[in-house]
Amino acid sequence: MERLRFVNNQIYHVYNRGVENRKIFLDEDDYFRFIHNLFEFNDTEPALNLYYKSYEIRSHKIGIERKRGSRKLLVRILAFCLMPNHFHLLLEQRQDSGISEFIRKLGIGYAMYFNQKYRRVGGLFQGRFKAVLVNQDTHFIHLPYYIHLNPLDLVAREWRKGELNDYKKAMDFLENYRWSSFLDYIGKNNFPSVTQREFLMKFFNGPQEYKKQITEWLKTLNTENIQEIKDIKID
Repeated sequence: MERLRFVNNQIYHVYNRGVENRKIFLDEDDYFRFIHNLFEFNDTEPALNLYYKSYEIRSHKIGIERKRGSRKLLVRILAFCLMPNHFHLLLEQRQDSGISEFIRKLGIGYAMYFNQKYRRVGGLFQGRFKAVLVNQDTHFIHLPYYIHLNPLDLVAREWRKGELNDYKKAMDFLENYRWSSFLDYIGKNNFPSVTQREFLMKFFNGPQEYKKQITEWLKTLNTENIQEIKDIKID
């Protein structure tokens, strides 16, 4: 397959999973570390020395007390979601080769942390990351929903078939799942420094409207919605 050529100011859905489908997040510290890395590595400058203690990144204050000057972003992180064995990112490239460089730094940095912590060797991720250009209106409309709904796989995997017995229970679960940008999109500060939300917030008319729309999307969940994004899912 020919490798995708990334173009500045274009939006891409980027994802990868653990080698042999293994879990890449084993405890809360792992999730916090990866999310901090999303912030720290999104810079044309080299990353700071990341020998910090886990409690230093256990809050929505990620990035606030950074002593270095203003960053020059490689990408705009529009949305993200971390799952036990994979991750999803919605990225807009800002610099030439920005996505490739960002994911390279992210993958190497997290794998070094993970291998040292768990005393293992070898690759952590399943080959090169996957990427899909978002060049269709239907994908653009549904992708943020899809990325933010991924955690439902942990409690109600039938949503992928257009079936959901209790949408209120599903929304409650999503509002208590910290490892995505969903909370920040509905106006609850979680990791606000990590994402650049202005573009999508303008498109969705603000946090309250985004929450309303995703709730309605869940209430009227059907196979047509799922069909629109079937080519971008990870199992």
